[in-house]
Amino acid sequence: MNTDSTASEDENALQTDKPEHEEPPAAGDNAAATPRLLIFVIIASALMMMAVDGTIVATALDSLQRGLDTTVNWAGWTITAYACGFVVMLPISGKLAMRYGNRKVFLGSVVAFTFASLLCGLATNIYMLIALRALQAAGGAGFTPSATGIIVQHFGDARDRAVGLFGSIFPLGAMIGPVFGGLIVSTLGWRYIFLVNVPIGFVVSLLALRHIPLDRGRESRADTHIDLFALALLGIGLLSLMLAAAAMGDAQTHFWSPSFVLPLVVAIVSLWRFVHRIHRSASPVIMPRLIHGSDFGIVNLVNIIYGGAAIGLLVLVPLYATNRYGMNALDAGTLLLAQGISAIIFSTVAAFILRHTGYRLPLYVGSLISTSGLLLLALAPLAGLPPFVWLASSTFLVGTGGGIINPSSRNAGLQLAPEQAPSIAAVRSMCMQIGRILSVSIVTAVLANSGDPGHAQAWTYAAMALVMILALPLIARMPEHHGSW
Repeated sequence: MNTDSTASEDENALQTDKPEHEEPPAAGDNAAATPRLLIFVIIASALMMMAVDGTIVATALDSLQRGLDTTVNWAGWTITAYACGFVVMLPISGKLAMRYGNRKVFLGSVVAFTFASLLCGLATNIYMLIALRALQAAGGAGFTPSATGIIVQHFGDARDRAVGLFGSIFPLGAMIGPVFGGLIVSTLGWRYIFLVNVPIGFVVSLLALRHIPLDRGRESRADTHIDLFALALLGIGLLSLMLAAAAMGDAQTHFWSPSFVLPLVVAIVSLWRFVHRIHRSASPVIMPRLIHGSDFGIVNLVNIIYGGAAIGLLVLVPLYATNRYGMNALDAGTLLLAQGISAIIFSTVAAFILRHTGYRLPLYVGSLISTSGLLLLALAPLAGLPPFVWLASSTFLVGTGGGIINPSSRNAGLQLAPEQAPSIAAVRSMCMQIGRILSVSIVTAVLANSGDPGHAQAWTYAAMALVMILALPLIARMPEHHGSW
């Protein structure tokens, strides 16, 4: 797996119809000759739909609250339920893709996500909507593992670049989600932020059914057992962690308050039992070696710190701009456009030069650029620059670093065990979500107990920059690779 490849650039372009020495298509596979670019566009459309839905709901909370006659706390649970359902279903979706094939899981995920979106748009009360958001997340959780498996199986020598390009889809979706959400809510109403997924999902389903190739070279397995108790432990642990984080968002809550301590204890015990159980299970939800095995443990730590935690803090930049500099909501919200644009540009560039740079160099360069951006966020504007320009420049640097890091961090794990691609993709997504949950919960807890939230948040950016500097030795232990894999 660690030998270099010298395949020519032209042979590996995404537009190439077939990889060299490709296995004969399975009988009845009418999509075997589908151009890779079309397959990638179908997959990217599903990923984009999921990415947009992760941020679009935040713009509709006020309208949703009034429309369903509920409180802001219950309205906020539509976001929490989605996050929790997404993380819990990631390991099982990876396992299902390994058992039943990437194409089946991808199609099933698109159908489930689309149907749940329809039901969300028709919900008549907040409790129904919360439950349906968890169902929607369960469908969306299958996109990344199955899409990664499809790329790895059918893209031959171009798979490293195709997987690397995933890094440009998610920031684009996160960036346009609030914009589309604001337009849809103001013109059509909150229900249409869900209903808009229905025609998109329908078209993606038809295209996937017609053009996504059948899985090949996959041995059928009789063991389809799924450890439901392990999944329950994981779900309880993550939900309790979110409850503890939510409790610390209350200014009246302290570190010794029962509303924080009790869910935190439940989270620790449940997650510890989950790890213990998968080590003893003959058919674990997640293979333990993919969590802390040789090389995988380092890859996962890097994803938690440089992917999840750093990006989680960046989501709070609009709040920081308001608290410290008194910016209005529109100016504060547009600050993240700089980060999104830079992440899209540099992740695309990094994906296409990754074979020449290897994995470690982009990780070093990207982490140092992101660290610089976080430090600038913590500082007051220099040289008389307006706060907006200063903050936009800082977030641009963080986005640039994250974009450079993304293709390396995705490929580093996958090239270790391509046959486990769906499960590896699921673990990576879990690590990033956990990093975001941890960073956001810590920052909100600090702000809730601070008399000057603006300057307190500045210190959290400086602290995160320090953590990233201290974590640099991890990169030296990352698996290195040049060329295609």
